[in-house]
Amino acid sequence: MHIAGDRLAMDQTRTRAVKSPVVKRSIVLARHKTSVSLEDAFWTGLKEIADGRHLTLSDMLAVIDSERRQSNLSSAIRLFVLDFYRSQLSESKPEAINDRGNRMTPSHVRKGAIRYRYSLDSGTG
Repeated sequence: MHIAGDRLAMDQTRTRAVKSPVVKRSIVLARHKTSVSLEDAFWTGLKEIADGRHLTLSDMLAVIDSERRQSNLSSAIRLFVLDFYRSQLSESKPEAINDRGNRMTPSHVRKGAIRYRYSLDSGTG
């Protein structure tokens, strides 16, 4: 069956080859070689976190490995990256303030009565 515009490569058995979104990498932890399978987005996020902390990827993985509660290292890495970005989101949520700069509770909030100030001093508001 051929679908117009379908550009997936065919393997030698003439079936479509589907690229896995999971990337498997070999790493060394505590002098033991192991492999970790993660989606590319998690590898990218992990590298960004390590760079931001001025750690090598190996050092970052060693920290995660030593503190993990899950038996599966890949799951522990995914949860670590997810928790990191979740905490960044919760820190950057805007808070409602009135025209005098006072923090407002939900009962004070009404249409047009508030402006937003970001808690990370983003300069907006």
